[in-house]
Amino acid sequence: MLEADKFMIKEQVKYLSSHATYHIFDGATREHIGTAEEKIGTFTKLMRWFVSKSLMPTRVEVREKPDDALVFTIRRGFYIFRSRVEVHTADGELLGYFKSKVFTIGGGFHVYDKDNNHFAEVKGNLIGFKYRVLTPDHKVELGRVSKEWGGIAKELFTSADTYMIDMNDDLKDDPMAKMLVLAAALATDMIFKAETKGTMNLGGD
Repeated sequence: MLEADKFMIKEQVKYLSSHATYHIFDGATREHIGTAEEKIGTFTKLMRWFVSKSLMPTRVEVREKPDDALVFTIRRGFYIFRSRVEVHTADGELLGYFKSKVFTIGGGFHVYDKDNNHFAEVKGNLIGFKYRVLTPDHKVELGRVSKEWGGIAKELFTSADTYMIDMNDDLKDDPMAKMLVLAAALATDMIFKAETKGTMNLGGD
């Protein structure tokens, strides 16, 4: 799955569902190459009907086709003011983590590697699916996310989304870095978007 340089992410429409599932396609060939699905316990599913999902813990498993082998997981526990979202390899080793910004109008988050080095920052239009994953000095664009039209009926009458992730060519031979960028894009939609619902931009420090 990580051989692709462009990913198309399509949310699966699920009515009256308490967890999300996304299909991952090769953005160039449109081949179905993986899935990203929330895996939460019965108690958490129940509580989501009464408590905002943005405050509840979650775990997202990213698997590749055709054998559904685990590639990485995205995890967040309970939080109050500032969430920490971790990315783990298929073997359970910490690959990196994301920390949401505090006291900013638009929200956003920073990306760190497993050694606590500041790897990237996510900035741009969150609601409109037009944001970038940048190096900390903002000089290099590691990835770009843009909205992909998914059909007028689905877009107007459901909350399902389709978007594209373009990877920097320099990440072609760096699967770990590519994994962090892909995880950051998925976390933006599946986790951080819920935390910053009602805002229009990812910005600030």
